[in-house]
Amino acid sequence: MPHRRAVALMVLVTLLWSIAGVVTRHLDAARSFEVTFWRSLFTALTLAVVLTVLRGPALWSGLLRANRWLWLSGLCWATMFTAFMLALTLTSVANVLVTMALGPLATAVFARLFLHHPLPARTWAAIVAACLGIAWMFGGEAGDGLAATGTLVACAVPLAGAANWTVLQRAGRDGASDMLPAVLVGAVVSALLTLPLAWPMQASAHDLGLLALLGSVQLALPCLLVVRLSRVLPAPEIALLALLEVLFGVAWAWLWAGEQPSSRMLAGGLLVLAALVANEARGFHRR
Repeated sequence: MPHRRAVALMVLVTLLWSIAGVVTRHLDAARSFEVTFWRSLFTALTLAVVLTVLRGPALWSGLLRANRWLWLSGLCWATMFTAFMLALTLTSVANVLVTMALGPLATAVFARLFLHHPLPARTWAAIVAACLGIAWMFGGEAGDGLAATGTLVACAVPLAGAANWTVLQRAGRDGASDMLPAVLVGAVVSALLTLPLAWPMQASAHDLGLLALLGSVQLALPCLLVVRLSRVLPAPEIALLALLEVLFGVAWAWLWAGEQPSSRMLAGGLLVLAALVANEARGFHRR
């Protein structure tokens, strides 16, 4: 796949990912772990159908012989699926998405530690600046225990994402070419973990329709795409392009869910994004 096409597809991935917040805000009755359970379940069902069509019966027998990288990636996907939706029920869409902007920096650190990619001084400076931005956002929520908890839960998403991109790159080095079933593993694990906590079920038919949309269009299809793109784009570049989800998601929530970000959140978020953009711009300039 040409690099330009891979980048265009990654932009499409972020556009699909970004609708999660605004769609969640239009749910009638489903809340917290129930939202996560239904989305993960619909994701698993969609992936089971799509991957069976693509792989045939060999998909299921192959899972029994899967390498360790596939299972590690599956656990990373499960963490991302669960933490993201849970955080959305605890704090604003903007807070969740800006916290996720730590992904490129976390990915750079993980790539340095586990793939031995060099980490220049400019990246360390960006890490410090981004952490200050998150701390500023978190300080503004200190009086709101629920929102602060949501921000902490959201931090699990970029950390799990960084681990996942690193695992996918390492799997490619080791010749493990078929990592698509890892997304299915993650969805199943997420659904099983949240099912006991989802009772009593309160989702209406309207809610189930929206959650089915999230599970299939917003999550299953773009996640399959990004696994394929990990064979073309390096992990740090994927994490950087994924920042577009922050811009898209905050805009959708502002325009169609009435969530206007606070000034403190905007200030902290701008500091995070500025650190990331400066880091990458400097890197592109040097190359």
